[in-house]
Amino acid sequence: MPILFIGHGSPMNAIEKNEFTESLSKLSSALPRPKAVLMISAHWETEGTWVTGMNNPKTIHDFYGFPKPLFDVQYPAPGDSSLAIDISSSVRDFKIEIDKNNWGLDHGTWSVLRHIYPEADVPVIQLSLDKTKSIEYHFELGQKIKYLRDNGVMIIGSGNIVHNLGELNWGENAKPHEWAIEFDEWVKGKLVERNFNSLVTDPLKSREGKLSIPTLEHYLPLLYVLGASGKDDKLLFDYEGIQNSSISMRCLRLT
Repeated sequence: MPILFIGHGSPMNAIEKNEFTESLSKLSSALPRPKAVLMISAHWETEGTWVTGMNNPKTIHDFYGFPKPLFDVQYPAPGDSSLAIDISSSVRDFKIEIDKNNWGLDHGTWSVLRHIYPEADVPVIQLSLDKTKSIEYHFELGQKIKYLRDNGVMIIGSGNIVHNLGELNWGENAKPHEWAIEFDEWVKGKLVERNFNSLVTDPLKSREGKLSIPTLEHYLPLLYVLGASGKDDKLLFDYEGIQNSSISMRCLRLT
């Protein structure tokens, strides 16, 4: 099963039509239909690692200040409690607890999936980001969940390679910051070289990296996808571009 990293950007992408959302809509016909989707979203940070285990996850509107139509969006995809149990019991080197009540599907998940699977008919569960752990932990956990690919589960990371809200420009066709372009291209180069180790150990060593990743949560979902990759995977870039000057919308697929 292919694995994806989606640069999700603004929540408004959930209801807008633009080049980015059109690229997501085209993905569904290019992908095999999975038995379920495991999402790693930038917007579920926890202490400890958790996986959603409810059969009917709620749609979470985890933002404010946006138009009412965005708050009206529902994404009623079913969950998969048996898959959550399987992950929790199979990944024994990492303690993964099951959340049956508290979370659901946040906008890092549904803003993406409503374009790829608009019928909301594919079961979806989320894996949280343990904010107490090192960068290496997230890559290593990605390696541990790689087995899901052979079981018909599609792993999708949803974040942004460059994500600096403090340097955002809401102007139409805002020019990207040079540092954002440089870091996005640096990441692209390491991906093409398959130098994933550098993407784990080196992203914060440069000025461009520190500006692009002021906080880790939007970068970490990429590491799960890289951890779950295989040496024979083919790399495809489904979308490239920088939105609002400081948000990389780069999307990639390993298949």
